Amino acid sequence: MATHVSALKRARQSEKRRLRNKMVKSAIKTQAKKVLEALEEKNPAGAGAALKNAVPEMQRAASKKILHKKAVSRKISRLAKKINALKAQA
Repeated sequence: MATHVSALKRARQSEKRRLRNKMVKSAIKTQAKKVLEALEEKNPAGAGAALKNAVPEMQRAASKKILHKKAVSRKISRLAKKINALKAQA
């Protein structure tokens, strides 16, 4: 364990950031699951609405460097692709 005051402070800050990042990542996963659940129910309108809610959250995480911007872009693209495929099928 750290003994210097500055190292102790850095450890406290790191723990706060870790918990905040964990919370944001969990929220994003939940949003993505809602999109996938709507897709499994064959509900393109519901999936589109869920994606519309998920995209800003994902982009905010990318802008704060919680997730990599290209990883977020890839996730959004894959979800949109699935929604578009479902719409084309219907």
